[in-house]
Amino acid sequence: MSAARLLVLAAGLIGAAGVALSAAAAHAGGGNVATAAQFLLFHAPALLALGLFSHSRLSRVAGLVLLAGLLLFSGDLLIRHYADTRLFAMAAPAGGTLMILGWLGVAGSALRRPRGAD
Repeated sequence: MSAARLLVLAAGLIGAAGVALSAAAAHAGGGNVATAAQFLLFHAPALLALGLFSHSRLSRVAGLVLLAGLLLFSGDLLIRHYADTRLFAMAAPAGGTLMILGWLGVAGSALRRPRGAD
């Protein structure tokens, strides 16, 4: 599966999970669940756009880094809430760092000249 298709697939699944988790947080409470839901919903449109419109390898890699960070960060928060344990030590900070790097990669992709451009 191409990176572009993976990002579009992930965007749909992450958007659906964000809506479901938002409902769960509203009905059952849970700050970690609400935070994870917000991060999922904030990043789903970005992943969709990167999957549909990215024309450079850097922007696709940035999208994959964003996805990995989002899964680590939100996954750790959800496991803390539902299983009362951690994904692994420093999973949420590692995920947050990957998300920051992914967003910087998105920004950096705007500074690169496309191949074949003057």
